[in-house]
Amino acid sequence: MADDNSQTKTSVSTMWGGRFAGGPDALMEAINASISFDKRLYAQDIAGSKAHAAMLVACDIIAAKDGEEIQRGLDQIRDEIEAGNFNFKAALEDIHMNVESRLAELIGEAAGRLHTARSRNDQVATDFKLWVRDTLDGIDGALQSFQGVMIDLAKHHAATVMPGFTHLQTAQPVTFGHHMLAYVEMIGRDRGRFADCRARLNECPLGSAALAGTSFPIDRQMTSQALGFARPTANSLDGVSDRDFALEFLSAASIAAMHLSRLAEEIVIWTSSQFDFIRLSDGFSTGSSIMPQKRNPDAAELVRAKIGRIVGAMNALLMVMKGLPLAYGKDMQEDKEPVFDAAQSLELCIAAMTGMMDQVEVNGDTMAAAAGTGYATATDLADWLVRELGLPFRNAHHVTGALVKLAENKGLGLEALSLTEMQGVESGITEAVFSVLGVENSVASRRSFGGTAPENVMAAAKLAAERFL
Repeated sequence: MADDNSQTKTSVSTMWGGRFAGGPDALMEAINASISFDKRLYAQDIAGSKAHAAMLVACDIIAAKDGEEIQRGLDQIRDEIEAGNFNFKAALEDIHMNVESRLAELIGEAAGRLHTARSRNDQVATDFKLWVRDTLDGIDGALQSFQGVMIDLAKHHAATVMPGFTHLQTAQPVTFGHHMLAYVEMIGRDRGRFADCRARLNECPLGSAALAGTSFPIDRQMTSQALGFARPTANSLDGVSDRDFALEFLSAASIAAMHLSRLAEEIVIWTSSQFDFIRLSDGFSTGSSIMPQKRNPDAAELVRAKIGRIVGAMNALLMVMKGLPLAYGKDMQEDKEPVFDAAQSLELCIAAMTGMMDQVEVNGDTMAAAAGTGYATATDLADWLVRELGLPFRNAHHVTGALVKLAENKGLGLEALSLTEMQGVESGITEAVFSVLGVENSVASRRSFGGTAPENVMAAAKLAAERFL
């Protein structure tokens, strides 16, 4: 048994070989290694190492010649990785040691000086922050493009009447453009949350070392500035143990994904034959293996589903962090995979929604016909009774309800009731009431700020373009 077990051992790690006489068990190596996913941090890791090496030279901690060799070697490693010529090794655990090992192969002893005055703890925190920051910038640009598509739709359909819903029941007429601008506002708040996240994370952990700082006379302001951070982190314990930035990213991503999911749900409803409000392009529709007539909104359905992965990622990281004492625990290695997956899922959802809405066909006639059903102008009638006859709103509400019941019993719309029939319920009603009963008249009257009147929608779309694009 001992001989068999010995075959699962690897050579003593060069990272802590002075402390351990034997190498890790193969299972330990498997659970401990993160290179399979954290290799995507290579650009951030190399950028951090270059900044650190430059600072070490500037502070006379390492020789300029060694610094030059380190910079040259790191540039070569970056080129190798980007060319697909780099051999990532699980035995070296993570991106940091893979880069450092290759650096030693390229430049020899000088590579060993790079890790002076830093730890993998502050190194990985810095890399991860840089990656999240880069990702936030990309997501903001994608959300801005999505807003641009929705603003264009709002302009083109500022007067396209559709039913507005509450409880998924016809409520009041609105315009399709007004509906699109609601999502522009939601995405605007999402972008604000991501911007807040970026501002808060923009403090550099590098120089915190393992947890207590370092006795070397380093210049943390220099590395922070070189990497585009606003300032160094103020506390070394917090610097290496903080993952709030990842949690905040996942929280903002979850809310953004929820907004996309709500629109995806509406797309699924609106493309159904029962609604037929919109039609997706062939590029964003699929067919059935057995039913040749089908046009399925699969892209929207998948967007609707992917929020589960993103919210799940946030919950997973919360569970990792909730019981950790300061400062660093290996548990925190589990921080990256959920963030990577959530970011990829959100980026894909934004791209899919942008593509769908950019190519959507709007069936205005179907929408307008639907807007006139369900007594959608009942509130307009009640408002008219208040405005023109001076009735208290509650009395007007009662009168309107009685008129809706009368029309419903006759199988008619409100506008089809005769003046005599209306006066039988409220004697003060005049011929002028018919001016508010059409859906076009209804939406045109909603001129209050933020309302659905077409002139409002055009003005709001213009203002949204100025605010967001």
